[in-house]
Amino acid sequence: MTRPLSDLSWPRSTARLALRPATPEDVAAIYGYRSLPEVGHWLTRLPTDRDSFTRHMIEHLEVVLVVEHEGRLVGDLMLRVHDAWSQAEAAEQAKDAQAEIGWALAPQAQGRGFATEAVSELITITFELGVRRIEASCFADNEGSWRLMERVGMRREGHHLRDTLHRDGTWHDGIVYGLLADEWASR
Repeated sequence: MTRPLSDLSWPRSTARLALRPATPEDVAAIYGYRSLPEVGHWLTRLPTDRDSFTRHMIEHLEVVLVVEHEGRLVGDLMLRVHDAWSQAEAAEQAKDAQAEIGWALAPQAQGRGFATEAVSELITITFELGVRRIEASCFADNEGSWRLMERVGMRREGHHLRDTLHRDGTWHDGIVYGLLADEWASR
């Protein structure tokens, strides 16, 4: 059984960053960079209306961590724990066994290694909660994202042809990366 995020001590510190659960007060800063075209291009949801974005974020704050550098919010991370696929007779053992992770960084924080540092800590946090497997996915054209997955030790497990519809109306290839807790522990 996995533990809730509230069981951990916050904030979590890395060499240059602090990670902590998001609060309603963080939403304006998150909107500030997520609404930029260069950040939002590959995101699942491009925020164009502050009020609807705020409502959506408040409803989903339990899966959001923020990344701070020198006291300023520079990014956010998503951690969604869910049941692994299983046969009916093993469903209880599959409960909360997997997690999906994601991220977004403000432009001024990009290219400085912050994403690698933050996502590495997110992976550590996720496995500390008792999750056995992490997945992340992205458009195959989002090279920065899949290269980050490789830098943190994730393995490409799937490349799906034109399975992902972009908001511009074009179909793109999607890719999926995974990592097991025992792989992370042995690195």
